[in-house]
Amino acid sequence: MHRITLALFAIATVLTGMPAAAETAPPAWVEALRAGGHVIMLRHAGTDGTPGDPPGARLHDCATQRNLTATGREQARKIGEAFRAREIPIGRVLSSPWCRCMETAQLAFGRAEPLFPLLGGPRDPASIETRVRALRPLLGAAPVGGNLVLVTHAFTILDVTGERSAEGEMVIFTPQGDTRFTLAGHLMAGGPPR
Repeated sequence: MHRITLALFAIATVLTGMPAAAETAPPAWVEALRAGGHVIMLRHAGTDGTPGDPPGARLHDCATQRNLTATGREQARKIGEAFRAREIPIGRVLSSPWCRCMETAQLAFGRAEPLFPLLGGPRDPASIETRVRALRPLLGAAPVGGNLVLVTHAFTILDVTGERSAEGEMVIFTPQGDTRFTLAGHLMAGGPPR
């Protein structure tokens, strides 16, 4: 199992906008991600913090949804800047079609392909099981061309992996083949390590 070491300095450095040159040597997690082959589940960046979407929210109408705040948009941009500054390769970027996820992906990585299994709902057992079956193979297969990014919701990350996440938090996995994967670590955008 390849474990990413997450030191407080490393997390504060990568996601608060300090230049990469301020590091004397890249932390182990930077080297691991530079090598590619990991899956990064990124919970969308910051919103107003209310749970769920407003009543009547529609998938293809951003004005009806809970969206990123100005702080959340800046958080997403800083995530992308940190990855680029450290030359961490990003392959495919797949996102929940909800606007807060698509915008996080666009601001951080400049692109996103919508993937419906990354939705956080509906919350009935059959729908959850369908999403888990669809997503676990993505976490088990080593991505080609860098690291795979899945921009999604807290419930989706929890349902698929058992890991809890805050807005803007990345949960990083090392694929082990088929539907198997190991937790490599958590990176928190602008906050303390977990």
